[in-house]
Amino acid sequence: MQALPFATIAFILYVAAAIWQGMTLFRRVPPRQGMVRLLGALGLLLHIPVVVQLVGESPGLLPGFTTSATLLMAVAVNVVLVASLFKPVLNAGIALFPLAGIALVVATWLPSQGSHSGLTPGILLHAVSSALAFAVLAIAAVQAVLVGLQNQALRHHHIRGIVQSLPPLTTMERVLFELVWAGIVLLTLSIISGLIFLDNLFAQHLVHKTVLSLGAWIIFTTLLVGRYRFGWRGMRAVRWTLGGCALLLLAYFGSKFVLEILLNR
Repeated sequence: MQALPFATIAFILYVAAAIWQGMTLFRRVPPRQGMVRLLGALGLLLHIPVVVQLVGESPGLLPGFTTSATLLMAVAVNVVLVASLFKPVLNAGIALFPLAGIALVVATWLPSQGSHSGLTPGILLHAVSSALAFAVLAIAAVQAVLVGLQNQALRHHHIRGIVQSLPPLTTMERVLFELVWAGIVLLTLSIISGLIFLDNLFAQHLVHKTVLSLGAWIIFTTLLVGRYRFGWRGMRAVRWTLGGCALLLLAYFGSKFVLEILLNR
């Protein structure tokens, strides 16, 4: 299969979905959530076979940087599309759809090397829970940015534009914490399954991911405790969410980026 044409068309579909949803957010076009979901779903349908091919061509069982990135972005797009049927999270696609398209195109041009690891049901559980945790918390990060923009606009009495297009701030914050709750449950499952099923989670090649993932877990847990014990909300919740997501991003991609892209190993 020629991956590049699939990746290019998927990129165009993702960008089209993101542009329409972005224009909707700024009240330039009427909302068409069904159309946005359809464009995103069509992009995902083209995304998936490319990911399958890239993973299949990887010499190891664990994919490298670019393949991992496009695989995780496919999971994130899928979670956005499904969750948007029940919660107002489709605006997260404004950021995630183009990133998924970019990751896909880059992966077809720069396929990454994999690493060998025995794939057992326990390791598969760890991998799936890790991917889902990343996807949910990536959506939470975008949701946090929107909450921050909405909060600042309301604080300065700007009630037109983006504020008019978003749900009420209380709803946006509730959805943010629901995403954080779901993400922390999945991240906890990922950490516990890693401790149980991986030979040494603190081995040299895994210690950075373990430490950073635990750091992110502590940040998100502190945020939830602060929310329900001290009523944390607004910009404090935004900063803690983005801080936890930044650590998680470093945990998932930090060393892979340095070794494979910067050092070419």
